[in-house]
Amino acid sequence: MRESFRHFETHKARERAAIVTLIRSNNEETRQEALEHLNELALLADTAGADVLYRMTQERPKPDVALYLGKGKVEELKQHVEMLEIQLVIFDDDLTPSQARNLEKELNVKILDRSGIILDIFASRARTREAKTQIELAQLEYLLPRLTRAWTHLSKQHGGIGTKGPGETQIETDRRLVQTRILVLKGKLNEIARQHETRRSGRGDEMTRIALVGYTNAGKSSLLNTIATGESDVFVENRLFATLDATTRAVVLSHGRRTLVTDTVGFIRKLPARLIASFRTTLSEVDEADILLHVVDVASSQFEEQIEVVTETLKELKADTKPVIMVFNKLDALPEERKYLVADLRARYPHAVFISAMRGIGIENLKSEIEKVITEASFELTVDIPLAHYEIASRLHELGEVRERVFSDTHVRLKMRVHVRNRERVERLLATAA
Repeated sequence: MRESFRHFETHKARERAAIVTLIRSNNEETRQEALEHLNELALLADTAGADVLYRMTQERPKPDVALYLGKGKVEELKQHVEMLEIQLVIFDDDLTPSQARNLEKELNVKILDRSGIILDIFASRARTREAKTQIELAQLEYLLPRLTRAWTHLSKQHGGIGTKGPGETQIETDRRLVQTRILVLKGKLNEIARQHETRRSGRGDEMTRIALVGYTNAGKSSLLNTIATGESDVFVENRLFATLDATTRAVVLSHGRRTLVTDTVGFIRKLPARLIASFRTTLSEVDEADILLHVVDVASSQFEEQIEVVTETLKELKADTKPVIMVFNKLDALPEERKYLVADLRARYPHAVFISAMRGIGIENLKSEIEKVITEASFELTVDIPLAHYEIASRLHELGEVRERVFSDTHVRLKMRVHVRNRERVERLLATAA
């Protein structure tokens, strides 16, 4: 099988699309939420390269087992598909394999669900070997239960003698080929994870590590470009999932203190679980971080729900116990009639900062807040190290921030600040010099 397998093809020409969702009750709040989700699905379609020409909703408490929509709604959808020459229909919920197959037969066009369109966007945005490997794995795991005879081309990669078992059908061969490729990709990602660990171990433990997290298009990459030391050229675009790869830059705070800040892939509601699993090496930056900057698009009418989505995703990653600074971005785009939110949010969130990354508003306040949190997570220490054990003093420089160093005839006195994560390592070093 070729090195990079893509389930979805990316076309330069924009496709004509329809989007569909269910409204699960006649409650006005539920209806409004469903329509907001549909608007986001339209943005996903646009990012993937499709123009949405038709939107359909249906009120029903749960999807139809066979067709997701009721039979009458499917007929109505079919009429619009033919009339508008729709090429692609996207559903806001994940479809079962049988629902997708049945809808494709009824409508005679491509069918995608929310997971499928997100995977397609990720595939088109992946640039590095790591991101491409992660996406290919997620796509194949998505494809596996959906295999039909339409995928017999897979067998051509390793056709001929020795590729089939006795009585094995073509679809079984295809499934086995996909499973084999999945194992290969998982092996590659394990190797990439080991390389990441090696690089992280060489960064120096004295530097505080910060991860930018947030809903997609909240402005994380713009913020990193604004606060990074020297030139920073992280790709920025006003579309969902503009960047996928983790990017780390040095940031200098007051007193010359340096930190490492990493931009991570944006989250989104209903983010496919297989994507979270596949991107574990990228998202491991969140696990390794000392502080999280949760970047929020405060100008969005849906920012409260977006905060909940990010919080829940952090729980899935078991990173919800870390210190979090809420960074409410795009302050300059907040309408005047909603400015009252600032006082309300300051009261609700400790360490909240309000900024505009694009215009540089509030950046110094953000850096000051980072300083405060770092101080809260560290402790002062004064130690006397015999000159005969000066190598221990050198090691302590790697484990903390040395504020003062004074030599005597027999010792060197260090006044330093140490992050709590390095407390045990410092104590073990000092024990060897006692």
